[in-house]
Amino acid sequence: MNTQDQHGRGRPNPGRGLPLRSPRLIAASGAAALALSAGLATPLNPAPRQAEAADGKKVLTVAVAQSVDSLSPFLATRLVSTSLHRLLYEYLTNYDPKDARAIPGLATKWTPSADKLTWTYTIRSDSTWSDGKQATAEDAAWTFNKMMTDDGAATANGSFVANFRKVTAPSPTELVIELKKPQATMTALDVPIVPRHVWEKVTDFSEFNNDKDFPVVGNGPFVLTGYKPDSYVRLEPNKDFWRGPPKFDELVFKYYKDGDAAVAALQKGEVSFVSGLTPAQSAALENQENIKVNDAPGRRFYALATNPGARSKNGERFGDGHPSLLDQRVRHALFMAVDRKTIVDRVFQGHAVEGEGYIPPRFSPYFWEPSASQELAYDPAKAAQLLDEAGYKKNGDGKRIGKDGKPITYRVLCHATDPNDKAVGQYLDEWWGKLGIGVTLNCLDNVTDPWLAGQYDLAFDGWSVNPDPDFVLSIHTCAALPATPEETGATDNFICDKKYDDLYSRQLAEYDPAKRADIVKQMESRLYDTGYMNVMAYPNAVEAYRTDQIRSIRTMPEDAGNIYGQDGYWSWWSAVPADSGESSGGSGSTGVVIGVAAGVVVLAGAGVFLAMRRRSTAEDRE
Repeated sequence: MNTQDQHGRGRPNPGRGLPLRSPRLIAASGAAALALSAGLATPLNPAPRQAEAADGKKVLTVAVAQSVDSLSPFLATRLVSTSLHRLLYEYLTNYDPKDARAIPGLATKWTPSADKLTWTYTIRSDSTWSDGKQATAEDAAWTFNKMMTDDGAATANGSFVANFRKVTAPSPTELVIELKKPQATMTALDVPIVPRHVWEKVTDFSEFNNDKDFPVVGNGPFVLTGYKPDSYVRLEPNKDFWRGPPKFDELVFKYYKDGDAAVAALQKGEVSFVSGLTPAQSAALENQENIKVNDAPGRRFYALATNPGARSKNGERFGDGHPSLLDQRVRHALFMAVDRKTIVDRVFQGHAVEGEGYIPPRFSPYFWEPSASQELAYDPAKAAQLLDEAGYKKNGDGKRIGKDGKPITYRVLCHATDPNDKAVGQYLDEWWGKLGIGVTLNCLDNVTDPWLAGQYDLAFDGWSVNPDPDFVLSIHTCAALPATPEETGATDNFICDKKYDDLYSRQLAEYDPAKRADIVKQMESRLYDTGYMNVMAYPNAVEAYRTDQIRSIRTMPEDAGNIYGQDGYWSWWSAVPADSGESSGGSGSTGVVIGVAAGVVVLAGAGVFLAMRRRSTAEDRE
């Protein structure tokens, strides 16, 4: 399986702790896949076999490769964590699994004032917390006010409330949000609403991880009943969920550090579902009995990011990025020496499309492509010319020399568990070597610490994009920088550009969908031209599940969509056991695998594709 970061990128989220550079799914080599199918690989923390489910419980077991950064919705940014929170807590609104339009969540309807500065939400009266108390508008108002007044509580989702002037709850079913200026994301506030009577007891939101007392009180389709770091997360159905309870008796996320081991567990029926498959793994599973491979356009991008000179809001510089990368010509030269077609054909083996703009083509209103004259197309000769013009010429040994008189060698930060990073890194070594530039791959299990410290030259990056792109746009604003070098900000890569910031403010205040989309495309164009990020590919969501364990499950979108990491809880909530005789409904339903094995799912570090919600070096916010 391929390990990728969420939040697009895959690094820990800076506000909940550290910005998550998301670990990606591990891809299995052909030889390793053979070893797995032969039963030679053993998963860490093996879960009980199906036979051990003597009580007859139907357990849906999902193999994951990403560690939970925090079980606090105020801190979590990794994809695995934010995906869990979608199962535990309702948001004001949800996304329709068919077309991603805004639909009721905790709120049944919403109405803006004429000037769009006051939004009134009607809160449903049929949502209860799992401890029996009623969920009310006061819970929502308290959640937002806490984020507005406590920096620790604003760690993960503070960008959503930065423009809020006042939030009140005139009645249990009425929530009123007053804005400083118009805000286009008011029907896409991806903020989990928490129970006030539980969370008001927390004294330090920057440190509280919500991982000591179980069950965790929530009002989503599942209740969190057990957790062991780097091992498993166990959930049970919320019998009182307003939309109806899930069909499975238990949902377990099992942690695998090795992707091949996760695939082997799927083949043996020890887990139900695996995501982030490599081409070799996908091919090996394609025709196996009782296993279905889902290969659909993804919601992520895979990129190479440069260190633009790490800095904090107070203007203090830190880190040790190579000074040559401060020159736009150098950044452009590096990207013009990257052959995206080769990456798609040879690394992803066709399970991706070539990268262009910042937002994947799946989100068509916001998808942007550079013009012919603007495109940084593969052109090694032009790249060499740009380096010469920037003053970085070759010496007698063919090495490019920096201003300090030393040959240039760039350190490229990558995930130790991600085969894509390593494979692309080998190509960079070849392509940039021809330019006279050295490459040192710095592949680590923990990319977060050096990333946050600005101790890298370039890094593999990636985020999962939501139907509303505001969050992944916000992480490149000056406001996302850390307050000081010692603190953690929400920034993805320390980018701070006034023109980009001005465009960000304009798109946030624009309610007309077409006009807003045009501004977002201008932002993508600006991000492309500055050369801080090079989107190399848009990987497919390649997943597999056992059809003898699940009768059906919803993809999102229903036509050619993903199962894991959805913008909502549709997949696991809709999943129907193979022997139930029921159907989850929906034209996009597909058979999914359910493991009736362990009551505990082990989350294996690098084996499965759980991307970080916000940022993993290769994953996005969710």
